[in-house]
Amino acid sequence: MIRVLFAEDQTIVRRGIVGLLHLTPDIRVIGEAADGNEALASIRATRPDVALLDIRMPKRSGIEVLEELTQSGEAVPTIFLTTFDEDPLFLKAVQAGANGFLLKDVSLERLAETIRAVAGGETILQPALTERIVRVVRKQGTAFETLPDPEKLTPRERDVLRLIAGGYSNREIATSLRMSEGSVKNHTSSILSKLGARDRTRAVLRGIELGYL
Repeated sequence: MIRVLFAEDQTIVRRGIVGLLHLTPDIRVIGEAADGNEALASIRATRPDVALLDIRMPKRSGIEVLEELTQSGEAVPTIFLTTFDEDPLFLKAVQAGANGFLLKDVSLERLAETIRAVAGGETILQPALTERIVRVVRKQGTAFETLPDPEKLTPRERDVLRLIAGGYSNREIATSLRMSEGSVKNHTSSILSKLGARDRTRAVLRGIELGYL
């Protein structure tokens, strides 16, 4: 069973998503929070498998909650709920260590898949990178520590990176490219190594910098 802590200040949105998650056989919401302070306290008290946080909340933002947890060594896999007009916060969320991004009107199937993937150690980007984010990265860079002269990606690795940027899980990438999930994981590991990125999100942003995306 995957244990989820959900923080969202809009009661209707929170109750709706909690109701959806209780329809899944393997995911349970073990705690709810209406602001950033409540979220921080609840995560520390319950140690969920995944934290599902609104990126904007009263008292503390979702990003501030994750930053605090990271600094104290208490971070858990975290998914942010976003809207399209929050693109400027994307890089800050990545820098804070976010593992996933979802729109608030996400379907139950997509929400459950993302929670499972993040609980399993994956990083999921959804919605896909917008043009505004791409422009920001190309203009300002990522501000991450990366290899100064990265090894070039193979054509297959570029295919995998493009699908990662589209927010697809390993299983979905495997189906799309007609390969095994194990092969996708191997290609992903090679991409991370070549680009000097510690996770899939940073690999995508570095790929934008280098012109792969």
